[in-house]
Amino acid sequence: MSTGEEIIKRVFAALEQEPRIGLHRRPVEVSVSEGVLTLSGELDDVAAKKLALELAGAVPGVTGIVDRLRVTPAKPMEDGDIRDHACDALLQEPAFSDCTIKALVKSELETVREAPNAAVVIEVEVEGGVVTLNGQAGSLSHKRLAGVLAWWVPGSRDVVNGLEVVPPMEDNDDEVVDAVRLALEKDPFVNAAQIRVSCRDYVVTLAGEVPREKERDMAEADAWYVFRVNRVVNDIIVAE
Repeated sequence: MSTGEEIIKRVFAALEQEPRIGLHRRPVEVSVSEGVLTLSGELDDVAAKKLALELAGAVPGVTGIVDRLRVTPAKPMEDGDIRDHACDALLQEPAFSDCTIKALVKSELETVREAPNAAVVIEVEVEGGVVTLNGQAGSLSHKRLAGVLAWWVPGSRDVVNGLEVVPPMEDNDDEVVDAVRLALEKDPFVNAAQIRVSCRDYVVTLAGEVPREKERDMAEADAWYVFRVNRVVNDIIVAE
């Protein structure tokens, strides 16, 4: 058996141990070249996607990952509709009121809003349901919030957050906590005041009490949507 075949076998063994990935329902294609792993397929949600990437990346012999995993959209949408929704979300968010917003339409950048004297420009591109954000963000929280807003578009199958933070900032667990709290506060279906957030090594833990199972699940999804969150431990209790 070749080294590549051994790595693929180990990757499948790791993925099969995580029930949220659900390989029996959602097949994942795996290939490897010189230690670089390519994962392709469609999974149920962003949690399954991030868990698959984490588990595969931890397999001995894997030196890098090409991520071609996609998430089943909450609602089928055309790329143009997804792009319009993502741009509208940025336009309506007060945190981005001083940002110029541009959209890539038929290979050409179109200005959606020109902010006077704006040093920050966010570009939105959508292809195959994948939202790509390029340009600049004024802080790590802004970068992460833009990504969450893109994930909230019902047709999004993946979000590639390429925003550059200007000026550069050092990332850490506190930054992640701030971003998760912000996402929860922005979510109209979640009462952020009832939820406590902590983070260690980019693993987020949610605690508190909510009245409905759906709210518990939505709070967890919001945490998974945050850029660089590798895992979410949901200790939120549903009140009986």
